[in-house]
Amino acid sequence: MNKFAPFAALATLATFALVPVAVHAQDGVPAKAAEGKMVYGANGQRLAPVYRVNGDGSVQLIMEGRLVTIPATVLSDVNGKLTSSENKAELLR
Repeated sequence: MNKFAPFAALATLATFALVPVAVHAQDGVPAKAAEGKMVYGANGQRLAPVYRVNGDGSVQLIMEGRLVTIPATVLSDVNGKLTSSENKAELLR
């Protein structure tokens, strides 16, 4: 049984090395934002339609009477929906 220990350790190490790749693969594809397209939060809640798309890819929404800018780095396209990795409370801070 001891001769299989190095193989078991190697298999465990390989599994943990691939986990981050699998997690990031679920993030979705880069988002293509357009004015008027609905933005969804991390929990699936509708936030607001896109008010303006900036040159750097960030989008602006009007939420609760405030102009909120969401950086392009936190936006992704999940099942055809423009989704932020942050929820409403985090965006209004």
